[in-house]
Amino acid sequence: MASQALDIEARALLDLKARLQGEPGAAFTRAVHTMLACRGRVVVMGMGKSGHVGRKITATLASTGTPAMFVHPAEAHHGDLGMVQPGDVVIAISNSGESEELTALLPVIKRIGVPLVAMTGKPASSLARHADIVLDSAVSVEACPLNLAPTASTTAQMALGDALAVVLLEARGFKAEDFARSHPGGALGRRLLTHLRDVMRSGEAVPRVAPEAPFGELMREMSAKGLGAAAVIEPTGRLLGVFTDGDLRRKIEAGVDLRGLTAAELMTPAPRTIRDDVLAAEAVSLMEAHRINTLLVVDAAGALVGAVSTNDLMRAKVI
Repeated sequence: MASQALDIEARALLDLKARLQGEPGAAFTRAVHTMLACRGRVVVMGMGKSGHVGRKITATLASTGTPAMFVHPAEAHHGDLGMVQPGDVVIAISNSGESEELTALLPVIKRIGVPLVAMTGKPASSLARHADIVLDSAVSVEACPLNLAPTASTTAQMALGDALAVVLLEARGFKAEDFARSHPGGALGRRLLTHLRDVMRSGEAVPRVAPEAPFGELMREMSAKGLGAAAVIEPTGRLLGVFTDGDLRRKIEAGVDLRGLTAAELMTPAPRTIRDDVLAAEAVSLMEAHRINTLLVVDAAGALVGAVSTNDLMRAKVI
């Protein structure tokens, strides 16, 4: 039964896709242009299961760059229709196209003068006849064995709403950064909105020594700051090189006598760095690409201003 239900819903979506090649596709295109030209909001309405679908479509539109809101048809009869203003576009969802709560609103919606897009499985219904644009979401059969419970029909409605949202997203040039701005609390929002300055270590928290610093001082600075590395800098602050735990291990393995060497003699010159005016996500990408755990941060003049580790980025939930 479960496989049969999924087969029915999958066929409904394939039928919907095939219809987009004909007149329903032209209607879909008109709906997209109408929504793109909208200077207000896309107002979505629906009763029952279609209302639940409508709420999800509203949320998807709003999060992908199309201002949208859901108005419950029953509440619209008691004042909420005032939310619909000239300049808006209304999408009314009803599989039968005869939902009483919706059809009773049609004269008022027409008087407001906003475009009405009907999403219905009955292109000859009352809703369709009064709409400016009809999106055909018809299915041949519901997945319900009684052919009664909205199943395949609501799947078709949901998919058609998603199709509208992604076409509008592309038409608006909506980017990942725009998506992050509407999802600031999510992982993507943190990754794309967090600046490196907000998560990097700075000031005395950054291990640093002068070029002439002896090996012992270099090791004490590395141990005290717990970063597994220390920067070697000029008195002006310009970065010269870096010495890491990995450098220490490799020199010991090579039998180098470290005790009489200075930081300048031990350091790796011209290390990989990153500017302080970038997003933290860029630091993540650079560290992953070069398989390093610590990155020194410099300003436009090449002066050391900070350092960041994978642990710092993990604590900030950027990775």
